[in-house]
Amino acid sequence: MIKQASKFIPSITDNTEKLLEVKELKTYFFPSKDKEVKAVDNISFSINKGETVALVGESGSGKSVTSLSIMQLIPTPPGKILSGSIKLDGRELLSLSNKEMNKVRGKDIGMIFQEPTTSLDPVFTIGSQITESIRKHKKVSKKEAYENGVQLLKMVGFARAEEIMKEYPHQLSGGMRQRVMIAIAMSCEPKLLIADEPTTALDVTIQAQILDLLQEMKEHFNSSILLITHDMGVVAEVANRVLVMYGGQIVEEATVQEVFENPKHPYTVGLLNSIPDLDEDVERLEAIPGSVTPADQFPKGCRFASRCKFAMDICRQKTPELRQIKENHQARCFLHEGA
Repeated sequence: MIKQASKFIPSITDNTEKLLEVKELKTYFFPSKDKEVKAVDNISFSINKGETVALVGESGSGKSVTSLSIMQLIPTPPGKILSGSIKLDGRELLSLSNKEMNKVRGKDIGMIFQEPTTSLDPVFTIGSQITESIRKHKKVSKKEAYENGVQLLKMVGFARAEEIMKEYPHQLSGGMRQRVMIAIAMSCEPKLLIADEPTTALDVTIQAQILDLLQEMKEHFNSSILLITHDMGVVAEVANRVLVMYGGQIVEEATVQEVFENPKHPYTVGLLNSIPDLDEDVERLEAIPGSVTPADQFPKGCRFASRCKFAMDICRQKTPELRQIKENHQARCFLHEGA
């Protein structure tokens, strides 16, 4: 029996109009002539308008590289998007020039990076960093941009917004800096918000506040969210649908309720079993044995086979396909070959 991580699981959105469509995306790194790192290896997924999709997996599974690929912020060299398609509202992003993508970043796609301490420039005030984003994408005066910035800070919970505009990042706590990052990311009312581990390094109380704030901003601006996380508890709180990623591949995709009640991939089961259950008194949580195989050393066959207690001979010889298990539920596993 899989533990349920939350008292509340959001229902999947009724709106099925696609906002983001990623098809057969491959992003590799080539740190040397004889080394090929398959960070993102032939993944496909979509996000509907008004939907929150969680991209879940351990460090090294390819989550952040997926988000950087969408934003086209992969360092080249050594990284390269080899093939695939990324469409936002039907517009192919991979065919755009860097100048054209600069107009998309911030305006159509906002991004909250993992660490607000390094994402905010320490030598500029909060106000200058917010107004810079607004003036870059909107035809407004300095005064209007400043007033917009103050309003945004109020929206993300700052009672003394005008004073915060004059302060520097080092004067704010981690939670306050993360609120500023959300304000900047939402400053131009983007269609899609990518939140890369937005609650990492924050205490539990502040984490809950940040998650609530993301939901409020999403609803206010009618945006969609791609939430990147390793925390299944966070997924249960805010997501409509879940993409489980391992070894550069998507290994399971389903509604959040289906994933928690009926997970199909052994890796997903392992992630869920590692969640502490407040109703049970256990000395030790279950853990997935081993670690993620480095992306330049993937073995033949299933990339999870070496850590899987259900592994069969075929798992070490052949790569499983992402199979339809039931409506709105797919898994990459030979255990469900006859499903």
